[in-house]
Amino acid sequence: MNKDHQLQAFKRLLDIMDELREKCPWDKKQTMQSLRHLTIEETYELGDAILDNDLNEVKKELGDLLLHIVFYAKIGSETNDFDIADVCNDICEKLIHRHPHIYGDVIVENEDEVKQNWEKLKLKEGKKSVLEGVPKSLPALVKASRIQDKVKGVGFDWEESHQVWDKVQEELQELQVEIAAGDHDKMEDEFGDVLFSMINYARFLNINPEDALERTNKKFIKRFQYLESKATELGKPLMDMTLAEMDVFWNEAKKL
Repeated sequence: MNKDHQLQAFKRLLDIMDELREKCPWDKKQTMQSLRHLTIEETYELGDAILDNDLNEVKKELGDLLLHIVFYAKIGSETNDFDIADVCNDICEKLIHRHPHIYGDVIVENEDEVKQNWEKLKLKEGKKSVLEGVPKSLPALVKASRIQDKVKGVGFDWEESHQVWDKVQEELQELQVEIAAGDHDKMEDEFGDVLFSMINYARFLNINPEDALERTNKKFIKRFQYLESKATELGKPLMDMTLAEMDVFWNEAKKL
């Protein structure tokens, strides 16, 4: 597909957005604040489609997300704060500035050096902390992963994966101590440390912890729904089945 065709399609979307904002009662009413939670929902739906490797659904969800970007830009243009051209130009300038190994004379050897340069440039741009770029509203698991990525970019990291695994074992032992002591607040604190260290270990194994956990969620849902279907076939509610009876169908589901 050539660029002219792509630009024509994008212009069509901008024209439709203009028309909807002018004529549609719902679209006229929307604000950045009212769209925010919908945008988050669309982002998660895109994430689901990616995890399912459903490329047709990925295409559709990208369209939904693109609509939101265009919507925010339209609202910004109405108050003369910014428009879609400003959005595009700002990200272009950022990309050029953050890639001196492409648009300048900086030489990099690998991906890690690119990430390190990226974080150094952000600090030069006036950021006081490398962690400023981690959104406060991110889910905790994703936030932990991003925090660890950020600090790695400035060299704050373990050298070997076995060191991280040793840290996991250390945190597990500290959790067991607090469980034995029965202090719930300290148990929660140590449990958080275990999760944080496990997320760190996942990074060393090149595993995305969010994807891994969601994969397990989907697997559990599938197996449990198989169990429910078998219980329905027997005409016996799950709550009336023994754990041993349920375990038979659970093991069947694992083999599917």
